[in-house]
Amino acid sequence: MKVNKLTPNLEVTDIKETVEFYQTILGFSLIMAVSEAQNEIEQTLNSEKQYVYALVRKDDVELMFQRTDSFKQDVTLSKHPSIGASVSFYMEIDGIDNFYKQLQDKDIKPTELKTAWYGMREFYIKDSNGYILGFAEKTA
Repeated sequence: MKVNKLTPNLEVTDIKETVEFYQTILGFSLIMAVSEAQNEIEQTLNSEKQYVYALVRKDDVELMFQRTDSFKQDVTLSKHPSIGASVSFYMEIDGIDNFYKQLQDKDIKPTELKTAWYGMREFYIKDSNGYILGFAEKTA
């Protein structure tokens, strides 16, 4: 087996709220979205529609968001999650000090920016759904 890519699909309660968080707080771009009608792929969110799915990207990182009802229907193993359903997403980035400072101006409460014993300067935040996002940069 050859693995080509990993794109997490996160169960969320509100697609538009989630996409807005990732765009405004983290600088991701919307790649595509699917409305409740599930009859077309859209590149922008319409304020008049509700959505069941969205894909966002920043640099080489992609994340999928799927509304709870749709997620539970499509990913039937998610109906009774175990400890395996708890996860944090760890992203290696460049410019962690500047990014950390930028978050100070927003309504985000990051953990302390610190250097871990394994040589990564890192901190964590929670997104609008409570998912834990880690950001790290290798130290010199």
